[in-house]
Amino acid sequence: MPTPQGSVPALCTASATMFSIGIIFLGYWGLQESGEWTLADKFVGTLALTGFAFLGLVPWVVTSPVQPESNDSRIRIGRGMFLIGVVAVWLSIVVSVLF
Repeated sequence: MPTPQGSVPALCTASATMFSIGIIFLGYWGLQESGEWTLADKFVGTLALTGFAFLGLVPWVVTSPVQPESNDSRIRIGRGMFLIGVVAVWLSIVVSVLF
């Protein structure tokens, strides 16, 4: 079953939006503050960078060519990567607020 038209632009736009929300969070969180990083800080940074990696790769994955045209395997992979990226970024935000 082919994916609905607009899936590729929607995934690319959504991943770019979540990426920018994560960058805003890092700016607010104070990535450049002086002092030693605690374990919670390292955990938040690792989660955020993992989320950024997944969100940044979504457009590359969903726009890669497939054979035949009706094959939607790359869209499915892109959706999963988007979900992992979103969860990682939001989890890093929650952890930074709680700790």
